[in-house]
Amino acid sequence: MTTPAGPDPGCSGSASQGLLRGVREFNAGLYFECHETLEELWIAEPGPLRKLYQGVLQVGIALLHRERNNYRGAVALLESGSALLEPFRPVCRQIDVSSLLAGAARLREALVALGPEGFAELDPDLIPKIRLVPDSESEFPPET
Repeated sequence: MTTPAGPDPGCSGSASQGLLRGVREFNAGLYFECHETLEELWIAEPGPLRKLYQGVLQVGIALLHRERNNYRGAVALLESGSALLEPFRPVCRQIDVSSLLAGAARLREALVALGPEGFAELDPDLIPKIRLVPDSESEFPPET
């Protein structure tokens, strides 16, 4: 597994129950709830995983901005969230970061192409989901 450069960011191993809850909320379109869940993890995390939580949180809030017709907020947070996630490719704490980044990039490109005027015409199939991959110690949780 490729992890961010520098000291081990803690990417190996299973996702915590809190992270799994955040993933379920994200994938269900409960972006505000996902924000609250991941913010708790982000605040409590003293190490490099803070950036992982913050990146997922920002991509989720970008999707909330899209729902609320905030074009600029959606585009900006897709960009900043992706930048935070980039060092955690390909997988971190069972999150398929590469897949999430690809989905966020496709969404951002589509939003930019549509512009603020065509914002509401976005194909809903472009909304990214978070994929989980098993680690060597666990299988997929049943709720994902």
